[in-house]
Amino acid sequence: MDEMNKRVLLLAILKKEEDETLMDVVKKMDNTKVFSLKMGKKYLKELKKESLVDTEGLTMIGITKAKEVELEFKI
Repeated sequence: MDEMNKRVLLLAILKKEEDETLMDVVKKMDNTKVFSLKMGKKYLKELKKESLVDTEGLTMIGITKAKEVELEFKI
């Protein structure tokens, strides 16, 4: 379940508004009960360790991975 939630977060970061921060996205996931704020912070930290996310948003690798996830969810 953790991997799926991380993928959902990655996709949410890809789709975030330009003026939203990464924490705004995590809070949005918490508000919609996708996962808790605590778990969201953990997932965000893991995505940073995997070099998919930096302080600004998605890295180039992260964008590629998020687009792969988007295609998987479309199928």
